[in-house]
Parts: sequence; structure tokens; C-alpha cells
Amino acid sequence: MDVIHLHPDDNICVAARNLPAGATLKAGGESVVLAEPIRLGHKVAIRPIGPGERVFKYGQTIGFTTKPVDRGQWVHSHNLINGEFSRDPASATEIPPPPVPIAGRTFQGYRRPGGRAGTRNYLAIISTVNCSATVARHVAERFDKSLLNQFPNIDGVVAFRHGGGCGLQWEGLQHQILNRVMGGIARHPNIGGYLLIGLGCEQTAIGHLMRDQHLVHIDGAGHPQGPPVFSMQDMGGTSKTVEAAVKQIGQMLPRVNDVKREPIPASEIVLGTNCGGSDGNSGGTCNPALGVASDMLVACGGTSILAETTEIYGAEHLLTRRARSASIAAKLLERIQWWLWYTRTFGCEIDNNPSVGNKEGGLTTIAEKSLGAVAKAGSTAMEEVYQYAEEVRAKGFVVMDTPGFDPVSVTGLVAGGANVVVFTTGRGSCFGCKPVPSIKVASNSPMYERMVDDMDINAGTVLDGRPVADVGREIFEEILAVASGKKTKSELLGFGDEEFVPWPVGPTL
Repeated sequence: MDVIHLHPDDNICVAARNLPAGATLKAGGESVVLAEPIRLGHKVAIRPIGPGERVFKYGQTIGFTTKPVDRGQWVHSHNLINGEFSRDPASATEIPPPPVPIAGRTFQGYRRPGGRAGTRNYLAIISTVNCSATVARHVAERFDKSLLNQFPNIDGVVAFRHGGGCGLQWEGLQHQILNRVMGGIARHPNIGGYLLIGLGCEQTAIGHLMRDQHLVHIDGAGHPQGPPVFSMQDMGGTSKTVEAAVKQIGQMLPRVNDVKREPIPASEIVLGTNCGGSDGNSGGTCNPALGVASDMLVACGGTSILAETTEIYGAEHLLTRRARSASIAAKLLERIQWWLWYTRTFGCEIDNNPSVGNKEGGLTTIAEKSLGAVAKAGSTAMEEVYQYAEEVRAKGFVVMDTPGFDPVSVTGLVAGGANVVVFTTGRGSCFGCKPVPSIKVASNSPMYERMVDDMDINAGTVLDGRPVADVGREIFEEILAVASGKKTKSELLGFGDEEFVPWPVGPTL
């Protein structure tokens, strides 16, 4: 296959491999001779397009030409801009019927108190402020693989460190977000036990965190019970805090190790979806294949989360039509408007989102990127829209408001309860996200073969004629296998300790 023509209305097609000038292509009923070389993932006009006219991909507008484009010419940043246009975000007008149920699918997971389902079993050291991050790291480093060999059911001891915790408004948006993230990690079903370490004078005070996130409960005798807490200032400094925390974790290890995997319905999977380092073929291969897997999970009664609001912008009208109600659609539109305000505040535009690497891979405008990105959401009804790191409770397809920067986005998804992540990429992002396994799906075969040590699944086979649905079923089966304990490539490579990045929204004071 030389090119893919994604929709009958498209006046461009996308190169499925590197194509030389002079090659003759057939797409959309047109025979086209290339006027110049076209790289994998890049667009070529199959009909003449006048200046200021719309360019269509996926049957949707991805921007406007800035000069005349003849058939066979390259369409990219030199002759295409996003532009301003109405997308008619109708609300709840095309609600899909429920998918045909898929019964009987299970995975081998950890059943937690309260019925939550874990796919991994970590012990967490949560640093409440950057000032205690080094201490948290020192504590975690004391528990290497040789020591943990005595506890085979524990996947690791992880220090969740970040760059915030002070210089923020008390109970302001940044404080609320950071509390939600830390509370979400503490409650996460992949965390078998945790402790908190702070400096002692930070704005994100530990006592407030525990009350705000309900990390303290009352036992049968009426006594408050909460996690072990260490304040460096109260403990007497770095060394004393490290030694005390190491001793505490040593006491916790046998209890955290005392778990066993058991069959759990696939309905208990909460899937976080993310794309990073996308290219011009992501929206035709890996993202729609993940959409198929998302639909299958929803048919099992599970949950699939679409994130990265800055990569929904330009395609939000496709989601609002699928909203279960007009009020749910309104939540998404409100988030889009917030982002337009927020980016203007800093003198930038959402259309700056496609990165240098995205553009090298063939993506030109934010509308093009978003239309391909939302394919991860499959085809079922949109059941809810959540704030960043808010606990996801709804079943079915939902949206979480996150930035497009991958570590920040996935941190929010994980804090919201995702217990498996599928991460699609066209350029070759290397990513992991403890305490949750991250399955990497490549959009094209050359990158997959070049980076096979990092990629789990090759969706580039779609460019060779394999049906998208087949790749989607492969992703779905991989989700169940990974949820049952199969290690992903990123886990084998040790990714995940540095990718915990809560969203630092707002000013630093």
C-alpha cells in the first residue's frame, strides 16, 4: 500500500511509506502523479485546492490552504494553517446504542478492600513537597531487587516525588490538584501500602491532605487510623527520617506481600488512553485500533478514559454529539473554553500543540492532530467528563481534562484510578508510569522495527492491509494479559520512577 485515503470527502491522502517524486498513485478515484517526494505519514493533494479552501482528512476540516495546491503536491506547514471555523458542537444528538455485551472475560488481578481491582502491587513513598523528595528517593533506594526477592508478590518500592507543594495558594486550584493526585496514588488499587513524608512547613500540609482526601478512617474501637507519617523537621532531619521510614517499610513488606492474584471480571479494568510523539498515520492505524479495544472493554462493562484536552480541541464536536446528556456535553465545552482562556493568559495558542516531532511525522494543525487523537475513544456514548486527577467512578467511555504533555496527562489518569494505560505513538515515545503498566502501540512498521525494545504492539501492519479491527482485538487481549501480570516493554526497561509529574497549573508564588 502506497497511501491511505481515510474518507470519501478527503481531498488529501496520507503516505503509507516514503514515496519518490514522479510516482503514480491511485486514491479516492483519482490517479495522481507526485510532484515531489512525500515522506511516510505526510499528506498529498489528490485534487486541486484553491487558496483559502478547506483541507479535509477523516471527512473533517483540518485547516485552510494559504496558496494554491495542485494535485500531487505536498500539503504541510508551508501551505496549510489551522484557521478559525465553526464546528457546530451539537449536544447529545447522536447518542450511540449500547454495545453488544461481551460476557465472561476476566483477568488475574488483586482484589483490594472495598472491591477495587489492582493489576500491580507496589509499596509507595509519597513525598508531599519537593523539599522531601530526596529523602523519599533515599528511602526507596534502600529496597533494591535483591532485598525484594524475599517478597515476590511486591513489584517494587516507589518514591512518588514532584516539584511542587509550596509557593501555591492555600486551597487554590494548584493545591486542590496536587492533593487529588497524592490522594489518588495513596488510594490506588495498584498500591498495597504507603507512607507520607513531608518537610513540615509546606503549604500542602500532611494533616490537611489526609482530611481532604479522606486518608484517615475510624476503626471499630472509634480510633482514627491513617498511614504512617514522617515530618523531617519533627523527626530531626534527613538521616533520622530516612532511617525511621526504612524501618517502617521493613515492617510493612510482609503484609503488602500477602496477596494473591485471582480471577476478576474485565469490567473492573479502568483504561487510561494517551498518545505521544504522534505522526500523520497515528489517526489511521494505532489510534482507531485502540478505539476498537476501548469499545470492547466498554462492552465488557469496563471504563475507558480519553484525556489530553488540548488534543481534543478541534474535534470536540464529534464527542459532544455522543454525550449521554446535554449537561455532560456542556462540561466538555466548558473545559475547552477554559483552555482557550488559560492559553491566552500566557500569550500562546492551543494550535502550538503539535510539536516539532509531530510535524516531522506529517501532522500540521491541531485540528488534524485532535481528529486523529479522539479515535482512541472508540464509538460508544460519552458518559462523563472529569477534572484532572478526579476519581473516575462511571463505567463506559469518559473524558478527563488533562494537558497534552504525556507525563502530566498520564499522572492525572493514574491518580484518577486507571489501572492499565495504553500509549500510542508514531514517532517512538519511550514512556512508563508506575504504579500502572503502560502498553506501547506503534503507528508504523519502520519505527516499530527500529524501536522494538520499547514497543509492545505494531499497528503499522494496518498500512500493509491488516484490518484495524484485528489490531484492536490484539490490543484488547494484550490489556487483559498485562492486567494479569505480563510485563510491558517499559516495565522491563525500568521506566516509571521519573514520569510522576502532577500538573503545576497556575502561578508559583
